[in-house]
Amino acid sequence: MARLRIGISGWSYRPWQKVFYPAGLPTDEELDFASRQFPTIELNASFYRLQTPESYRDWRRRTPPGFVFAVKAPRFLTHVKRLKDMREPLSVFLASGVLELGDKLGPLLWQLPPNFRYDRARIEAFMTDLPRCGGDALAIARRHAKVKSTEAFRRQRLRHALEVRHPSFLDADFIRLARDHGVAVVVSDGAGRWPMIQDVTAGFMYVRLHGESKLYGGRYSDASLASWAEKVDTWRHGAQPDDIALLLRRGAPRRRSRDVYVYFDNDTKVDAPFDAHRLIERLDR
Repeated sequence: MARLRIGISGWSYRPWQKVFYPAGLPTDEELDFASRQFPTIELNASFYRLQTPESYRDWRRRTPPGFVFAVKAPRFLTHVKRLKDMREPLSVFLASGVLELGDKLGPLLWQLPPNFRYDRARIEAFMTDLPRCGGDALAIARRHAKVKSTEAFRRQRLRHALEVRHPSFLDADFIRLARDHGVAVVVSDGAGRWPMIQDVTAGFMYVRLHGESKLYGGRYSDASLASWAEKVDTWRHGAQPDDIALLLRRGAPRRRSRDVYVYFDNDTKVDAPFDAHRLIERLDR
């Protein structure tokens, strides 16, 4: 059965204190609270710097059974290396502790910078080298350091989502390439600042809602949330919405159902957690 996971992008924001978080809640208990409000959270700290195995183990321990983290890949890989010469830095990232999440490791998110143009050869090489299961990830990580694992994690499927922000990716060839490799192209709502691609390219959907009219802020309107609820419900039932522009309508992976991950990133004014609750309530109804 398809799993619908709606959550937030990050959890440690000072303006959220006494608004989303209860007054008096210690900051080191914010993840405990947030992970019991939502079934998933995007882990953003990994984008800015490598984390430690101890941190990943602590995050795993603090969250309830069934919870998953989407982990954002380091900007060193996406913004500095720009997906080139990935062998060593990918090994370092996977050996940094991310595999400690075990069955709480959800999709890996790869966010490209706005000035990254579509380069078929580079994107294809990147997608080809991505680990597809825990065993693949362990083999890559062990090129850099010793990493322990369980047999269950070795068999665990790994998912990848790619967020693009340059209009050159509005190309049917890119969609075909992503489908060939089973990589989800992120449905990214950025207040009109970059293209929003809504083609199905994998066995799951990954949606990032950065803001309806203001990037990283502003509450989503009821009408907008109703529209997103319809799309999410269609995707999770294995279909594609009829009223959206697609780069490649034919050939989408056919499924009876499809997992959907949705993350609200309009966090500057404490809108994200409340909008996430509103969308959950709509879909529950």
